[in-house]
Amino acid sequence: MFKKFISYYKSHRNLFILDMSCAVIASILAILIPVLTRTLLGDYLPLGNSRKIVLTLILMLVIYLIKTVLTFIRVKWGHILGVRMEADMRRDLFSHIQKLSFSYFDRVKTGHLMSRISNDLSVIAEVAHHAPEDLIISIVVLILAYIGMFLFNSTLALICLIPLPFMFVWGIIMGSKMRAGFRMVRKEIAEINSTVENSVQGIREVKSFANEKLENSKFHKTNTSFRVAKEIVYDRMARFHSVMGFFRELYYFSTIAGGAFLIYRGNLDLVDLLAFILYIGIILPPIDRLINFTEQLQQGISSFERFQEIMDIRPDIEDIRNAIDFNPKNGKISLNNISFKYDKSIAWVLMNISIEIEEGTTVALAGESGAGKSTLASLIPRFYDIQEGTIKIDNQNITGLKQRSLRKNIGIVQQNVFLFDGTIRENIIYGKPDATEEELTKSVEMSNLGSFISTLSNGLDTEVGERGVLLSGGQKQRISIARVFLKNPEILILDEATSSLDNESESIIQEALWKLSKNRTTIIIAHRLSTIMKADKIYVMKNGEIVEEGTHTELLEQRGYYKTLADKGTLIAI
Repeated sequence: MFKKFISYYKSHRNLFILDMSCAVIASILAILIPVLTRTLLGDYLPLGNSRKIVLTLILMLVIYLIKTVLTFIRVKWGHILGVRMEADMRRDLFSHIQKLSFSYFDRVKTGHLMSRISNDLSVIAEVAHHAPEDLIISIVVLILAYIGMFLFNSTLALICLIPLPFMFVWGIIMGSKMRAGFRMVRKEIAEINSTVENSVQGIREVKSFANEKLENSKFHKTNTSFRVAKEIVYDRMARFHSVMGFFRELYYFSTIAGGAFLIYRGNLDLVDLLAFILYIGIILPPIDRLINFTEQLQQGISSFERFQEIMDIRPDIEDIRNAIDFNPKNGKISLNNISFKYDKSIAWVLMNISIEIEEGTTVALAGESGAGKSTLASLIPRFYDIQEGTIKIDNQNITGLKQRSLRKNIGIVQQNVFLFDGTIRENIIYGKPDATEEELTKSVEMSNLGSFISTLSNGLDTEVGERGVLLSGGQKQRISIARVFLKNPEILILDEATSSLDNESESIIQEALWKLSKNRTTIIIAHRLSTIMKADKIYVMKNGEIVEEGTHTELLEQRGYYKTLADKGTLIAI
């Protein structure tokens, strides 16, 4: 984990060198102040050497000015170093998340991901800047200061070393406890983010069911857990800092007590004790840095562990080494004895499914909810991998195709349309980011969206709101169809694309869908007979298996399961 963290410095090594150089130079200059003070008070003043007194004072002032400039560079560019490393980590994390399979997102809460992308990485950025800087400054200052102290008086220098081992041991003891506490806090922050996200996204359901009190109760529970976690951390921090503060004060006590004893014995001059006290003033800030470094490091480690947890997750679905681009010839699909179950699930969702879909034809999947229709359709773009059997398109096994090229040639229109927060134009163009204005206009016309767009003052540049909240279901659906028209795929999957619409909207959408499916290999999942009956072939599913197949007329004549579904209203006769 340490090596992975260090690797993020490589792209910004020049900034790192600049930051550390300024820190080291400033530390060395700080050590010169007690030396110059001792020389000024012990040598130049008693001799009345006014020229050397003035030069020494000027040199001290120059040192302070140089340190000011170095501090400016260190603070500004050190923080910029941390921010750039944070941006690199966030880029890598987001890119990695894009590669993960649906099965991962089925298990993980969005709020937890948001917490790791935002809160955790902000903590890491601070550590990336301060940790090496504080460590180097502290080590340089402590070493040089003790060298000077031993040169002045080795006995008193040894006395001043007494608190150090106690501080070191206490830091190790409390460090692990604080890290565990900070990790708990990070987890609870993720829970709060998740709770807020769910409540805000479902605010219409919350209000329609008058469940504000329930949401407040859920948030109160999460918020209380977060408060308790932070209280535990602050208890550990208090113990850490209070004991460290005691050892810190021991420095002054041991220096003054040891110095007084040595002066009494005639083994130390008063001016040397003054120099030691100045050194202690220089040593204590680095010790404070090390104390803060210990706390900050534990926060950073806990955050980086959470970051690395996701980065270590391998996608369930990856391109094989010799995967090739998918160049569809006609769009024939063959499913041969496929069986599938979700990750960590015992029950099979699909069993021994075999389907042949000829090029340019339309097939429908019919059956009750939970029969496995949508799951079956999601296997063709390889959103999930099957455990048994093969899926081929144009006689090419989809596991040997690059996922990106496979999915670029498959268009999907779903029941629950997702629109990005932005304009209608941005949502349609998502189907083909480099589309021309002519292509965009054609997709709008083909999706029966033109009349609606013409009523808007901003036309295609009208904002849709978060998840398309400013539009009706039919309008959102037509935008999703326009998006697929623009994509112009060889294969089309329509997953309950009209089931949630009223009759008027359904007829408009249906017309657009038939335009879209023309001359394309199309798979339809629907409960409406008006949609299913136009298919070239219907596969009837029950409990994850194909139980019947044929045209609408043939299936009715068989007087089997399909007719039962139609008779009891599972297939809506409109």
